[in-house]
Amino acid sequence: MKVGYVRISTREQNTARQDILMEQLGVERVFTDKLSGKNTERPELQKMMDFVRAGDMVVVESFSRFARNTRDLLDLIATLKEKGVRFISQKETIDTDSPAGKLMLTIFGALAQFERETILERQAEGIAIAKAEGRMTGRPKKATDTFEQVYQDYKDGKISVTKGAKKLGISRSTWYRKAYVYEHEYIKND
Repeated sequence: MKVGYVRISTREQNTARQDILMEQLGVERVFTDKLSGKNTERPELQKMMDFVRAGDMVVVESFSRFARNTRDLLDLIATLKEKGVRFISQKETIDTDSPAGKLMLTIFGALAQFERETILERQAEGIAIAKAEGRMTGRPKKATDTFEQVYQDYKDGKISVTKGAKKLGISRSTWYRKAYVYEHEYIKND
């Protein structure tokens, strides 16, 4: 039986290209995941791995749709081999029935993992540079440095808790926490 596996990284992406390929190749059963391929914890992948039997053929559009790192790719292929299942990656023309296909699978898997790790490394470097330049400082701080004055207006009956919190740009629960700390820490010390 020809069994297909289709994966897209996000729900916004479209499986149409891969679905058309599966239809053209005469795939009888297709399993589709709509989430990242960073690990093998994908529900449809697991169902497919449980479903396939000796003599079946697993077809994917590209091995990058099947696994994102060499270890996972080779582990999945080894599991399929133990079950007597053939693996074909259409884009790279890899067929695990041939020695050349096995070699190419290992080489392409290593290259894909290298590319992913390089992208993540460049991303981390970019974030570090942006932080050093002050462009990524995290969530903006709330205007709580004026809490004392606004709290005094509240105590004097000039504003309500809701208006005080709104003026500071904080929630009512944050207001109450700050009021508790202010009353118990600062006032006691005076």
